[in-house]
Amino acid sequence: MTQRDGPQIIVFGSLNMDLVVRVARAPRGGETLEGRGFMTNPGGKGANQAVACARQGARVAMVGCVGRDGFGDALRNALAADGIAVTHVRAVEASTGVAVVMVDDEGENRITLVPGANELLQADQEVLGQAVPGQFLLLQCEVPMPEVVLAARMMRANGGTVVLNPAPVCQLPAELWSLVDILVMNEIEAAGLASLPVADPASAAAAASSLRRRGPSTAIVTLGSQGVVVADEMGCRHFAALAVRPVDTTAAGDTFIGALCAARVAGHSMDAAVMRGIQAATLCVTRAGAQASIPRYDELEAMPQVASPSALACP
Repeated sequence: MTQRDGPQIIVFGSLNMDLVVRVARAPRGGETLEGRGFMTNPGGKGANQAVACARQGARVAMVGCVGRDGFGDALRNALAADGIAVTHVRAVEASTGVAVVMVDDEGENRITLVPGANELLQADQEVLGQAVPGQFLLLQCEVPMPEVVLAARMMRANGGTVVLNPAPVCQLPAELWSLVDILVMNEIEAAGLASLPVADPASAAAAASSLRRRGPSTAIVTLGSQGVVVADEMGCRHFAALAVRPVDTTAAGDTFIGALCAARVAGHSMDAAVMRGIQAATLCVTRAGAQASIPRYDELEAMPQVASPSALACP
């Protein structure tokens, strides 16, 4: 396999069918509320990030597991429709993963995840063992952690770049820290991993700097309406968000990561890739759904430009 004919980005992760309910507000304990709408959407952090990469022009292969059921067929077909290689999305004897997503009038979501087939995912020697320099491996925490570590180990052994989104928030094995090149997380994940409060760009820089010392060369913290903080060998800096009224924040983080990775494999600088990620995530939150809300490359051309970053102290 060469860079020319193989995927630029391999996504090793989860596939879920999202069962989405729109509500005015989340119900309290013991309370029943009438919903305002229901839809099913292809999702899962791994699949969402694969779609986000592909819609920004990258060649993508997905490695994952689904059940032998209608949801599994629909998830594979949705990825293939975006040009993503699904040869290594395997059907197993378990139900396809599902996520029950409740979205309120403020666009905030609350998610309950049932992993199902995702728990049977194993690192694929056929694709990861043949990785080449220049490829990116994109990882999350919705599949078994020992397999995440093995996938990262194989990619690094072949000279590729490992990107980890530690979501849902999880404690990472010591070995994984040494295998990750780029760590991308939201404020909750950053606070949990660094054991530091994260509420604004300054505290995000402190957490990112702390986590960089464990191994990753770059640590990125997304802060929603407060923008994005990056810590790397160039120091710490803050990128302001683009102002927008959110409709649904589902998949915004996945969209940011996918657009960032696609820009990096296309040869753009980290700062340019972060700016592209902000544009993509901004457009994503103005739409409902997970993969349905992820924008394509040409849609970002009409987006406002993200301002140049401002320097932050790196504690």
